Amino acid sequence: MPHDADANFHPETLAIMAGYDPASASGAAKPPVYLTSTFVYESASQARDIHEAYFLGTGPMAGQPNYIYSRLSHPNLAMLETRLAAIDGAERAAVFASGMAAHSAIALAYVRPGDSVLMSRPIYGGTEGLYNGLMPQFGTHTVPIVDGCDGAHIRAQAELALGKGPLALIVIETPANPTAALTDIALVVAIADEIGVRTGKRPLVACDNTFLAPFAQRPVELGVDLTMTSLTKYCGGHSDLLSGGISGRADVIAPLLQLRTTLGSHCDPFTCWLVLRSLESVAVRSQRAMSNAVAVATFLRDHPKVAGITFLGFLADGTPQRAVYDRQCQGAGSTFSLHLHGGQAEAFALLDSLRLVKQAVSLGGSETLACHSATTTHYSVPAHVRAAGGITDGTIRLSVGMEHPDDLIADFAQALEHV
Repeated sequence: MPHDADANFHPETLAIMAGYDPASASGAAKPPVYLTSTFVYESASQARDIHEAYFLGTGPMAGQPNYIYSRLSHPNLAMLETRLAAIDGAERAAVFASGMAAHSAIALAYVRPGDSVLMSRPIYGGTEGLYNGLMPQFGTHTVPIVDGCDGAHIRAQAELALGKGPLALIVIETPANPTAALTDIALVVAIADEIGVRTGKRPLVACDNTFLAPFAQRPVELGVDLTMTSLTKYCGGHSDLLSGGISGRADVIAPLLQLRTTLGSHCDPFTCWLVLRSLESVAVRSQRAMSNAVAVATFLRDHPKVAGITFLGFLADGTPQRAVYDRQCQGAGSTFSLHLHGGQAEAFALLDSLRLVKQAVSLGGSETLACHSATTTHYSVPAHVRAAGGITDGTIRLSVGMEHPDDLIADFAQALEHV
């Protein structure tokens, strides 16, 4: 169910109104939850026509919101997909049961045995495992991008990938997990176009937009084919659901929807309803979290026990990274890493001394979370790969939430006394 492309609304407005018409539900101001596994037909001929519309896109029921079985689609899923596509500025969206279900759908739909994948690094540990653990079992090859702002480096790595097999997919995560490293989205798209002209096969470009979410970065506008967002994080925003969304052109999304039906990796009605609810407040919540992040990052940057932080708001003027940030980001986000002088012992001492900040993986919730990347989110990533991505034994990832900034700073101040 594509969104109304003619509606000239800002993303913040689309996050509240897109995808739901109160007239469809007895005038209810907010959408109901459609807790059903199957949908009743009016007649056998209507059942036939609905199936024809779903599988072939033809017949008298084509173009209507037809529902058969909730694994295929359901009203809450259609609402969420319409809203996500509208916010991302895309033609279509597909929503899955988790961010990794979404990532896996891209890999399984678009990468074939013998193909190569170009992937930015650092990257979320689950994505690393997908492309360097699971997919090679099907005969695929992965080549890393270490500096996503260096065109010469990206082109050289693309040549390495092409030497291993047809380059089917370029996967980037920007800002990256856990260090907030940047990749120049427009540059990667341009390189994909160059490869397409030269080889006759243009690799798809997929961008993981989880760290900034749709309101601070819009990869579709920069030319990517697919934007993946872990809706679990900022879009969900309350650490109480799992979901993942992909936005892009309708023709590129269609195979993902077909694969989702086969794998059964759709998002259930209640979770879709929760995400619809949460999308309405993402912009406001993100503003508060980013404001808090500036205060916390400033305190940590100036602390003598902190060797460095990766907060995007502190990128130096005149650097390639700053230029990329200014071009493609509308905010610095609220998730970044701090590097302590020392290693695991010092990091554990800080984490175990926190009183307000919670130790947990995930990010983008209302509460501030901290974790030791090397032994949690990136535990399964080989040590040399972690090191190449800037993840040390003294690295702690922070997701700054919406508490009062003075309380957060006080908690870090007392915890650092134990380091």
